[in-house]
Amino acid sequence: MAKVYIGIGSNIGDRQGFIRRALKLMPDYGVYVEKVSEIIETPPYGYEEQPPFLNCVAEVVTFLPPLRLLKALQDIEHRLGRVRVIRWGPRTIDLDILFYDDLVVNTPALKIPHPDMGNRLFVLKPLAEIAPNMTHPVTGKTVSEMLRELEETPQRS
Repeated sequence: MAKVYIGIGSNIGDRQGFIRRALKLMPDYGVYVEKVSEIIETPPYGYEEQPPFLNCVAEVVTFLPPLRLLKALQDIEHRLGRVRVIRWGPRTIDLDILFYDDLVVNTPALKIPHPDMGNRLFVLKPLAEIAPNMTHPVTGKTVSEMLRELEETPQRS
């Protein structure tokens, strides 16, 4: 079984409810939740004219290969009312594969590790809570190191 870390976010409607429902649906797709970080509220990223997000990270195990896992997560998003209109726009639920074991995938459909995780406090903070020593297979940095570097970087306004 592969160990996978999934970033979860919601900023429309019952945000906590959508996160709970997504986690509850995962086993139906062969994705078994082992740990979930605390849920944190964060400002929007990218497109800023939208409500704040609730974010967390789940550690899961699965036999699904990466592209089938992506399809399963997209199906869960669809079942929970996710509509893609604006890039980084409002959404009922967002499920992103952050790490899949130490695999590196770079296709048009899927990139693992998640290419922008190093710039996202809303990903690194909850990920560091449950997997501080997970090592990025490309950079060789641990999640804790990535978080520390991001927190020490002056924020652009």
